[in-house]
Amino acid sequence: MTSPPRPDDAHPYLRAASAGIRHHTRTLAPSDGDLPQPGDRVHLDALHAHLTALFQLLDRLAGRTRPSHPAAGRHLATAHTHLWQVTSEVHAAFHLLPGTPQADAEPRACHPERLPEGPPVLTICQRHLSAGHTVRRKTTPTDLRPHTTTCVR
Repeated sequence: MTSPPRPDDAHPYLRAASAGIRHHTRTLAPSDGDLPQPGDRVHLDALHAHLTALFQLLDRLAGRTRPSHPAAGRHLATAHTHLWQVTSEVHAAFHLLPGTPQADAEPRACHPERLPEGPPVLTICQRHLSAGHTVRRKTTPTDLRPHTTTCVR
C-alpha cells in the first residue's frame, strides 16, 4: 500500500528550477564593497530560455484548466500574457546590451544573422519568434497592452 504523495513531492523539476533561480539570484548579489556586475548576453539568453519554457507550461495549464474551471483558466491565461510581455522585454534587453551589433538597431527588431557568432541552430531570436507564434494564435493586440489587475481575495 502506498501513501498519497506529499504536496512538496509534487513536480520535483519545477521545485528544482525554482531552487536554481533562487541560488542564481543570491550569487548575483554583490559582496561587501563590490560593484554589482551588469548582466550579459549569455545570462539573458539562459533567462529567456527559462521564461520561454515557463510560458509554454502556462499555455498548456491554461488550456487544460479553462474547460472545467473557466475563472481559474482566465487567470492563468492572463498570467500567460504577462509572462509573454516579460519574455519580450528580456529579448529586447538582450539586443541592447553593450557590445552587440543590435545595440544601435531598433529595440524590437530581431536579426539573428547579425549576432557576433553568427546564427546558430537555436538563438534567443529563433526561440522568441517560435514562442511568438503561440502568442499570435491565442491572444489579441488588446490582450497584450499593459494593464493592471487586482487581487480578488
